[in-house]
Amino acid sequence: MNAQLEWSGRGACRAVDPDTLFVQGQEQNRAKSVCLGCQVRTECLAYALDNREEFGVWGGMTERERRALLRRRPTVTSWRGLLETARSEHDEPGEGEGEQVPASGF
Repeated sequence: MNAQLEWSGRGACRAVDPDTLFVQGQEQNRAKSVCLGCQVRTECLAYALDNREEFGVWGGMTERERRALLRRRPTVTSWRGLLETARSEHDEPGEGEGEQVPASGF
């Protein structure tokens, strides 16, 4: 398998009909729900952004959402690098971070 796609076998979408992810309109929200909690969501989204995938839901984003993101950040040369860095920073809170805030916000 292509090294760029080695993650795809672990995707939550592997158990659904691929046509489920290539829909339009309101059906896209259902398609995006497949991505919720997926362990390779970041890799999937990075692949779609780096390869300018035009169609379908990838990494929890529709084609319209990805196009908007690409327009907002035209200087990004590696979405994989950017998203992996952001994920690692999010997963490893720094000093003073990581304290749990009650759902009420107080």
